[in-house]
Amino acid sequence: MPEYREYTYDVLIVGAGGAGLRAAIEAAASGVTVGVVTKSLLGKAHTVMAEGGVAAAMANVDDRDNWKVHFSDTMRGGQYLNNCRMAELHAREAPDRVRELESWGALFDRTKDGKILQRNFGGHRYPRLAHVGDRTGLEMIRTLQDHGIHQGMEVHMECTILTLLTSGGRITGAFGYDRERGHFMLWKAKAVVLCTGGIGRAFKISSNSWEYTGDGHSLAYHAGAELMDMEFVQFHPTGMVWPPSVAGILVTEGVRGEGGVLRNSEGRRFMFDDIPDLYKNQTADSEEEGWRYTQGDKNARRPPELLTRDHVARCINREVKAGRGSPHGGVFLDIAWIKQHIPTAEEHIKKKLPSMYHQFKQLADIDITKVPMEVGPTTHYMMGGVRVDGDTQMSTLPGLFAAGECAAGLHGANRLGGNSLSDLLVFGKRAGQYAAEFARAHSAESIDAAQIDAAAARSMEAFNRGAKGERPYQIQYDLQEKMQELVGIVRMESEMKQALEVIEKLHVREANVGIDGNRQYNNGWHTAMDLRHLLTVSEAITRAAILRQESRGAQFREDFQSKDPEWGKYNLVIKKTDSGMAVEKRPVPELPVELKQIVEEMK
Repeated sequence: MPEYREYTYDVLIVGAGGAGLRAAIEAAASGVTVGVVTKSLLGKAHTVMAEGGVAAAMANVDDRDNWKVHFSDTMRGGQYLNNCRMAELHAREAPDRVRELESWGALFDRTKDGKILQRNFGGHRYPRLAHVGDRTGLEMIRTLQDHGIHQGMEVHMECTILTLLTSGGRITGAFGYDRERGHFMLWKAKAVVLCTGGIGRAFKISSNSWEYTGDGHSLAYHAGAELMDMEFVQFHPTGMVWPPSVAGILVTEGVRGEGGVLRNSEGRRFMFDDIPDLYKNQTADSEEEGWRYTQGDKNARRPPELLTRDHVARCINREVKAGRGSPHGGVFLDIAWIKQHIPTAEEHIKKKLPSMYHQFKQLADIDITKVPMEVGPTTHYMMGGVRVDGDTQMSTLPGLFAAGECAAGLHGANRLGGNSLSDLLVFGKRAGQYAAEFARAHSAESIDAAQIDAAAARSMEAFNRGAKGERPYQIQYDLQEKMQELVGIVRMESEMKQALEVIEKLHVREANVGIDGNRQYNNGWHTAMDLRHLLTVSEAITRAAILRQESRGAQFREDFQSKDPEWGKYNLVIKKTDSGMAVEKRPVPELPVELKQIVEEMK
């Protein structure tokens, strides 16, 4: 039995981003004891990098907006593979969650009459994103952290979970280690809420921070919970492409929401070349109409640059492949052009997009108020994740909950911009509420010591091999290269089967990884522990993508370019079996009559 430090809580939250903090606040407010484990430092979660805003139908800028329009937009964007109950709850409850955040101290931009200002974003019919310039995620984390720290929760920073513990068919806690000192740690809990974010570090070019190694997805899978929609990985259309040291860093959709346009090397706004039938009646047919929309003209339709992210990313990819890209392999995103319409454009851009201005000035020596940016698709968001109940957010493993990016259902085949931050608030709250209820209704189960022994022994194997083993960094690099190349924006069965072969070989290499030094401040150890998660989610993505023989949302198959109505009837569910990873089709639950009527009315 290894030595470890032991902590006991009613509810354990894994992750301290927007979903984790909101879940912790709700659970603690109900009177149960709450522990929060974060891989990074409190306040440094990836949520701070979410820039554009929080999607909520508050109708502060356009009084035609309401929850029904938001629901319909979300379902259409997700290609109707969404969990309709989650989409309904999200649309109904998001406005209250934003107002609640404001009451806790969030300082949103304001309209002239003092209401929370809302901006345009891709896939949303009306201006819907409540924002703080282009630093909304940072304000959200600041507010949740300041409010939550007074609720009585205990926070364990810079800690990694190695395994979830189970007994009697339900969750009993988690086992991991302190990244700074290397001490093993046991967290006993009646309920665990996973809020660990995404999987972006499985790909070479990503907007995601270093923490996003698929921990929650993998931990849940290995504990016996089901995953869903893992084929749907969103490639945000606009990441930085130059210089190479910053490739993939996000360029917020807010740039396009404020009037920014996409052009190819010929200077043409190529997005007008390809408008999907599903969106033709909502999309401007001239540049002039598109500009009027961004300036609040209720009689104008949105410009094609504000179509859904999956479509915009594929259009950019098409231009680059056709030889019409920018010098460094992207296209041009131009916000400076608005000086044709706004005399004080330079000050306007700096006020509306302060982070973007400083990001390009400092990292690429480019003044976006004067010249275009070079942008291209970057791995950004995971629609797939732990399969959860729409109301409670509990997984198929009793006592294990999930919220935010590591939970599946809300977004279906493609997420609309801004829905992520309202997702964190709405379902973070629900996960915390129902995890607390579960904890109050159940007594603590005994801990299985064998699971702890196995996890500790596995984590130490790399030290035992030392210099004789392979370096973990090279394995991670090779995985990222091949996932980007073979399971990226455009997919083919032959290439994805090749990717599975690569992943199988990388599993063998991962089992022989070696680390020098000791357990204190050892980045090699941290990387080695991440590899299991990265390989697990990469295999899940690839297997699901092979099985879905169609193009839908974020999945584009070169060998099956059409959307197949038959495939639109199924989600893909993944679970662990004795013989390995199993992928199966599950019928998408039929829309209730009242929700079906809303969708039809909003087409």
